[in-house]
Amino acid sequence: MQQKKTNKKLLLPIHPKLAETLLATELGKTYFLETERGMKFSDNGIGNWFRTQCDEAGLPNCTAHGLRKAAARRMAEAGATNQQIKAMTGHSKDDEVALYTAAADQVRIAEEVMKKLSV
Repeated sequence: MQQKKTNKKLLLPIHPKLAETLLATELGKTYFLETERGMKFSDNGIGNWFRTQCDEAGLPNCTAHGLRKAAARRMAEAGATNQQIKAMTGHSKDDEVALYTAAADQVRIAEEVMKKLSV
């Protein structure tokens, strides 16, 4: 994929559960996700479409950008390093990742660090 804001190109693995879902889903004929007319979504259009899907699913606080933040937090809670998270999110600076991972499970991470120090 290529990020719109920075033009940074990323080669990302697909999570097995997502791959399973994609294989069971009718995807666009030309684009991965298409409008109802079979066209590529505009930058604003994809965000608006996602917002509608969240609202219809009863998830009014969810956003496409929120998924990125949640993914970064989940990676941090799973013990991923900043470098690993940057490889997945496309961020280039540790302080950018810190904005997304600040809410990570601090207690669990602190316990893991103490185990490392106790060796």
